[in-house]
Amino acid sequence: MNEREWIRRLRTRAAGADHLVLGIGDDCAVLRPPAGTELLVTTDLFIEGTHFRRRSAPPRALGWRALARALSDVAAMGGTPLAYFVSIAVPEWAWGPWLKDFYKGMAESGSRTGAVLAGGDTTRARTLTADLIVLGHAPAGRALRRDGAKTGDAIYVSGELGVEAPGKRIRFEPRLALGRYLLENRLASACMDVSDGLAMDLSRLCEESGVAAALASPLPLAQGVAVERALTHGEDYELLFTVPSRQRVPATFNGVPLTRVGTIVAGKAGRVTLDAKPLAARGWDPFKV
Repeated sequence: MNEREWIRRLRTRAAGADHLVLGIGDDCAVLRPPAGTELLVTTDLFIEGTHFRRRSAPPRALGWRALARALSDVAAMGGTPLAYFVSIAVPEWAWGPWLKDFYKGMAESGSRTGAVLAGGDTTRARTLTADLIVLGHAPAGRALRRDGAKTGDAIYVSGELGVEAPGKRIRFEPRLALGRYLLENRLASACMDVSDGLAMDLSRLCEESGVAAALASPLPLAQGVAVERALTHGEDYELLFTVPSRQRVPATFNGVPLTRVGTIVAGKAGRVTLDAKPLAARGWDPFKV
């Protein structure tokens, strides 16, 4: 199978979405976002040896994960996915059945959310590298952001922290429904997904909002995971959000626990404490050697 045949195969799979005016096969895709919305755009790299090892899971599960990581960013903005684009550099070992299954996994992940494959690029390389771009939409002026937290707001996280620390949880569900719930009910003053560890990501949210944060035990930890590991390991892909004190937050959403873990306080922007002790903003950092 050559590149042209591969593109024909992908084009057939991607047809049929109402919001996709023109997809694979032309120089650009043409999308029709719903009226009264703004586009959300995110990009996420998925590189062999950095983000995955090919023998750690079947290619179908890895494809699911590659797209789900990017969809989690759309969830954090309270958005709804529209389409995704995959630019991929493929080594010889991946060409054929492995690559087909990898794309099947992405298609399965996307089909659950309405995201359709709308284009991309292909080439060869020694190391498999995929760059996924996801487009979504949110009501104009309403997308959840990191810079809205205010002093006195409660801090919440969904699910459990550190669930990936003992070993890779390859498949996971991006919290898209929760993000839309927070947006539609005007609950969250600020929101982001936890991808690099709560310690680092909460510091980022506070920095953008010009505030500090005070966390308090107990935190919703995955079974058997130490607090330090849970706070810094990353790849939880849960939502971290702040809520004005007057708002009430349900204990669960679609069976997912929503746990209050602290309070936004006045102080140096980005400073975080845990049980009144300084918490370093440590977590996943691709540039750390």
